[in-house]
Amino acid sequence: MVIKVCVGSSCHLRGSYDVIDAFKAVLKKHDMEDLVDLEASFCLGFCAEGVNAKMEELAVTSVQKLGENELFVHNLNADNVEEVFVNQIRPLIEL
Repeated sequence: MVIKVCVGSSCHLRGSYDVIDAFKAVLKKHDMEDLVDLEASFCLGFCAEGVNAKMEELAVTSVQKLGENELFVHNLNADNVEEVFVNQIRPLIEL
């Protein structure tokens, strides 16, 4: 799975680099650094809902569950990254 965190102007001003750092810490804490590639991305098109992230290359079972091969998450901040990861992203990672 790939997690792309927007670092476009709007998300940057809302703390996207803090979100990236928080994702790094959460992935390490949950021992999932080898299962998830974390990347910065320019505008994801949801500027009013930033900080935004996009999950790509989901497992086949996740794609079947969602009906799509990507997932967007909005309104991220350094304080809610772990909750979002545990509740929305981790269940989609095929272990």
